Amino acid sequence: MKANEKAKRVDRVMTWIFVAVAGFFILLLIAFALLVIGRGIAGFEPYMLSFTRDGIGNQLFNTVYLVVLALLFSVPLGIATGVYLAEYAKPGKVTHFLSICIETLSSLPSIVVGLFGYLVFIVMVGAQWNLVSGALAVSILNLPLIATTTKDAMESMPKGYRMGSMGLGATHWQTIRRVLLPACMPRILTGIILAAGRVFGEAAALLYTAGMSTDINWSNWDITSPTCPLNPFRPGETLALHIWASRTEAIRPDAAQIANFSSAVLLILVFAFSIGARVLGRRMERKLAGGK
Repeated sequence: MKANEKAKRVDRVMTWIFVAVAGFFILLLIAFALLVIGRGIAGFEPYMLSFTRDGIGNQLFNTVYLVVLALLFSVPLGIATGVYLAEYAKPGKVTHFLSICIETLSSLPSIVVGLFGYLVFIVMVGAQWNLVSGALAVSILNLPLIATTTKDAMESMPKGYRMGSMGLGATHWQTIRRVLLPACMPRILTGIILAAGRVFGEAAALLYTAGMSTDINWSNWDITSPTCPLNPFRPGETLALHIWASRTEAIRPDAAQIANFSSAVLLILVFAFSIGARVLGRRMERKLAGGK
């Protein structure tokens, strides 16, 4: 009985410790968000939301557009890599080497990836700074995260999913495509959210690839034109780069206010994307479970 009571006391103490740690991080996040958003709103002026050189509308569009381009590259390749590692790769030297490569990619500094992207996607190709090069560079940082998340999600699926599907006559690929991937999608979305969050806040890798200039003509929708908003081969300064430039290089008297407001907008954008993706993931999970 004494041992049982001691174990219960230890369990209660550890529970409170973990609750306190979790509460500390929640309070830290709330304080950080209130500080950034509060300072941004305090210095807000209507012209800051304009799509001119004085506002951040173009940088906001570039940020969202770059995230979409980066996810178009990294999500299919990352999911395919995770599926291969979980379902097709046999234990051996090749698989071990591939796992080491993925772990190494996940630990690379973003500035190194930016220099690599500059040499490969800009210099070797003979191109100028453009959004596609930035998206490809950031995708290098995102691939390990999405691949690892997909692999772990598929390996954690109960064996009954595979056995039940194959018992009904489905092939291995049909089981992966119609059973395992849909069931894993809520967890895969978590990796995609983390990857997108990194793209939103990335600056070093984009400094050498996407560039720090933006010249958009919102009346020009010829996608081959260098001023077309949807042209992926034009330079595009993102909000993260704009914040950095406003704090280090800007000579405008309102540079600090613009940087604070840009930080607030970027934080709200990340929160909105994360919450939206979570809601989508829960709806998919309920749908797969037979709910509405």
